[in-house]
Amino acid sequence: MPSNKIILEVITDEKHVPETIRWEAPQIMEKGECKSIALALWDGKENNTLRMDVWTKDMTTDEMKKFLLQSIITFCDTYERATSDSALADKIKQLIINIAKEEKVI
Repeated sequence: MPSNKIILEVITDEKHVPETIRWEAPQIMEKGECKSIALALWDGKENNTLRMDVWTKDMTTDEMKKFLLQSIITFCDTYERATSDSALADKIKQLIINIAKEEKVI
C-alpha cells in the first residue's frame, strides 16, 4: 500500500531548547529549514485536538505574531474547504486580518 512521509527534525542545544528545525517530504523531493512548526492532529477516539508547537530560540516575537496570525487565516481556508461554510470562514478571516493590521504584521 502506498504511503507518504513527512519528516520533522528538531535540533536542540544542551538545554533542549530548539536551535534548528528541518523538514523533509521525500515523496515530492522537498526539504528545508524553518523557525517554527505548529502541528495539529485530530484524535477521533478522544474527540479533541492534539497540538505540538515548536519554535527556535532565534525566532522573534514579530515573526511569531506573523506566523500565528497567517496560520489562522490559512486554517480558515481549510475550514471552508472541509465544511463549505464560507460565511463563518470569511467572518473569522476578516477578524484575524483586522487584528493582523492592528499588530502591523500585514
